[in-house]
Amino acid sequence: MNTLTYKGYTARIEFDERDNIFVGRLLGIKDSIAFHADNVAELRLAFEEAVEDYLETCQTIGKSPEKPASGKLSIRVTPELHIRAMLKAQETGQSLNQWATEVLKQAAYN
Repeated sequence: MNTLTYKGYTARIEFDERDNIFVGRLLGIKDSIAFHADNVAELRLAFEEAVEDYLETCQTIGKSPEKPASGKLSIRVTPELHIRAMLKAQETGQSLNQWATEVLKQAAYN
């Protein structure tokens, strides 16, 4: 997946063959923010302008801008997986949160 990142916001980039343009959409927030451009340099500018416009609009209307991720993750697993994960964390001398963070980091970056 082709992405751009700016001020903590990430956009997915696609090429629209019909209109011969690059189209981007912000990921991870409920608000719908899209932008487009004819080339990569203009696309980056359009992306940054879209983020800045979003932040300014939120400030103007008194709304807190959405953040793509808070850093808090809540998941539901089976009791069996929960205990196995707790035991693995204890084996490594880590809390379950520390262990899970490391496992997720390895999976996300490999």
